[in-house]
Amino acid sequence: MTVPPESQRPTPPPADATSEAAARGYDATTRHPEASGRAPQTRPAGRRPPAGAPLTGGSPAAGTSGERAGGGDPATGGGANGVIGGRPSAGAAAAGGTANGRPGGAAPAGGSPVANGAAGGAANGQAPGGTGGASRKAGASGQAAPAPAPAPAGSLGPDDRARLLGGTHHDPHGVLGAHQEAGGVRVRALRPFALSVAVVLDGGERTELAAEGDGLFSGLLPLPAVPESYRLAVRYDDGEHVVEDPYRFLPSLGELDLHLIGEGRHEQLWRALGSQPMVHQGVAGTRFAVWAPNARGVRLAADFTFWDGTALPMRSLGSSGVWELFVPGVGPGTAYKYDIARPDGSHKLKADPMARAAEVPPATASIVTDSAYTWQDGEWMAHRGDLPAHRAPFSVYEVHLPSWRPGLGYRELAEQLPAYVRELGFTHVELMPVAEHPFGGSWGYQVTSYYAPTSRLGSPDDFRFLVDALHAAGIGVIMDWVPAHFPKDDWALARFDGEPLYEPADPRRAEHPDWGTLEFDFGRTEVRNFLVANAVYWCEEFHIDGLRVDAVASMLYLDYSREGGDWVPNAYGGRENLDAVAFLQEMNATVYRRCPGVVTIAEESTAWDGVTRATHHVGHTGFGGLGFGLKWNMGWMHDSLEYMQHEPIHRKYHHNEMTFSMVYAYSENYVLPISHDEVVHGKRALVEKMPGDWWQRRASLRAYLGFMWAHPGKQLLFMGQEFAQGTEWSHDNGPDWWLLDETYPAAGDHRGVRDLVRDLNVVYGATPALWQCDTDPAGFEWVDGGAAEDNTLSFLRLDADGRPLLCVSNFSPVVRHDYRLGCPEGVWTEVLNTDDALYGGSGVHTGAPVKSEAVAAHGRPQSIALTIPPLATVWLRPAP
Repeated sequence: MTVPPESQRPTPPPADATSEAAARGYDATTRHPEASGRAPQTRPAGRRPPAGAPLTGGSPAAGTSGERAGGGDPATGGGANGVIGGRPSAGAAAAGGTANGRPGGAAPAGGSPVANGAAGGAANGQAPGGTGGASRKAGASGQAAPAPAPAPAGSLGPDDRARLLGGTHHDPHGVLGAHQEAGGVRVRALRPFALSVAVVLDGGERTELAAEGDGLFSGLLPLPAVPESYRLAVRYDDGEHVVEDPYRFLPSLGELDLHLIGEGRHEQLWRALGSQPMVHQGVAGTRFAVWAPNARGVRLAADFTFWDGTALPMRSLGSSGVWELFVPGVGPGTAYKYDIARPDGSHKLKADPMARAAEVPPATASIVTDSAYTWQDGEWMAHRGDLPAHRAPFSVYEVHLPSWRPGLGYRELAEQLPAYVRELGFTHVELMPVAEHPFGGSWGYQVTSYYAPTSRLGSPDDFRFLVDALHAAGIGVIMDWVPAHFPKDDWALARFDGEPLYEPADPRRAEHPDWGTLEFDFGRTEVRNFLVANAVYWCEEFHIDGLRVDAVASMLYLDYSREGGDWVPNAYGGRENLDAVAFLQEMNATVYRRCPGVVTIAEESTAWDGVTRATHHVGHTGFGGLGFGLKWNMGWMHDSLEYMQHEPIHRKYHHNEMTFSMVYAYSENYVLPISHDEVVHGKRALVEKMPGDWWQRRASLRAYLGFMWAHPGKQLLFMGQEFAQGTEWSHDNGPDWWLLDETYPAAGDHRGVRDLVRDLNVVYGATPALWQCDTDPAGFEWVDGGAAEDNTLSFLRLDADGRPLLCVSNFSPVVRHDYRLGCPEGVWTEVLNTDDALYGGSGVHTGAPVKSEAVAAHGRPQSIALTIPPLATVWLRPAP
């Protein structure tokens, strides 16, 4: 390899870039992408690339090797035409870079310089004007005659030079690119490791630039005005590459975008920040934009630059805190990070907070992506909101996608999961966090890329395919969302620009004591905007039907898990986190306004008033409601499981644990959750919580599920519990599907429980009494809630027209003969019996159909006498 002269070598890249390059198997200090014969591999062998990711300028589709990042035929965009142009990537989308999504066009000439804080531009997609390296007189063009040799290079001031090479220049477009000056147009380029650089005008005229050292080249072209377009012919030891100059382009973000970002009101923030494939000034490429207000400078480092950002400094768009750069030729599949110059003078490579795709962990780079997916769920989307969630059937199967069927990606899951869930009769799935996270053992609850579905299972469009398949099967999709906290990984959100940015500056508010993570600064408008827009993003871009918000209690209380002196009171001396309250209200209001048919669900374990009350309805505490649609009933879950773990002979002493939930059942819109948290290591599987031998444990489980499905509130059951898996859940192994294999001697025991869950869902969906009035006291009446000595509970559920269903649960191993229960007049038939032999029970039945008699019982003039099976729940309803 020919080493460039000392005068043309750039300053060494920051240590962080060197380590990133070394980790990927190449030397960032001595090689430039255009001088390389191949492109770096962005993923180790064996990792799944996003499906259909095209090869674009110097960043080959993930997983490929041997493709050229430099060299090649200039006519076909040879070399790293992502940095430096070449033919536009075939995969680059013509998507606009504005708030309304319209494509940017040629901007008007002139205007005030971006360096002086005027971002310029308009919301209709026109780029702002300014001298930022791309100023020109209207209508000017290059000369037709061949250009003579350049005049002696004008010197770059030492301050500009130092800041440019050190990555701290706020307006690199002001010194790079083409600029009008006395005597002509000066073109300056920063091309580390280049042997020579020339300007090529549209007519083919070529002018060599003079080397200024440190990879800088400059020349004065005797032109009357800045040309509308030109290209750079850059020569390295492997040949010459004709490429676009990123510094001839105007800013691609408009004033409206920047205004909304500053106000914290950009509800489609992902369309403004992050990496956006687009056509800008007639050239296909990618706009990179990042919010880093405390940074001294930001540069783009990518696979096609060998993770050295020297050649691609970004410009600051005034006081917005946003840094922007349009790089022609770069398209989907490119891996990148931001090289942040921090206030202390150090540099750090950071993943893009707004990245919509990321590398497969443990790799940490962001990936340029663009969606080509065509949705097929128009009918579902049009009707999903016909009934509000609290007045509709809502039975949820909770799934951890990576371990449901280990080894399957999104598209393979789409072939199996919808059919399985539909067969079991669930109305929804709830997906444990899908957003990218570095550590699988966090189950997804420590997110580093909030806008990127985990690439462990495929591409963002693959995830869209899975959601579409679930909708086609009539199944709604709820996703766990984690806005409470984020991990401290130094390449992600923590101290993003060298200062606390997404987290509060005060460690007493920033540090989460339970999880060793950082909490978000909910009082900062840009941070709230990041999260609110993220909630909207999943609903709009992925057609998610609901967001279950994790760890709400830890957000609401400043003293959550903190000792006295370790927390800071609010402005009124209280412990309520007023900023978090305002954020949750804004998030819910925005999602419900923008995304009809979506439901938000709170995992909130305290007695906070008004979690599911409208935000404008002020309660007795003085707060408006938080605005959620549903709330997990953690009290019911804890109390009912506590009761079931007692031996039947002792249950009578704990009877109130099964009845207390009705004291507060209508204070919120509840979901009854048997989630992953209850069956993980150390907590035992659901069937193993039950006392007794194997038959009794299964019988108690069946009785409990029958009681749960009849209790006011919606239901949620974690995977594996539907067939009485005996082992605790592990994210490494997933459910024990072999228990259902016909060759397993006890498979019938597990199939029986699974069949019960199926039938519970079928009857539930067909019986409005079980779901129509979950939040209305008129939908529930006790028959006998005080039979503690018998370990029995009996109640009526009623629909909006008063049609009843009778539920009787016997949590003792004793058959109750001639058990009299007051009820409405009629002939009562058995609808479901968890002791049925079909489910693995003893086959004891109630004796129904049975006609009510004029025998008073439980305050009613009519009653029936039934046989109640042991450790069982039965449902009955009057014949039509």
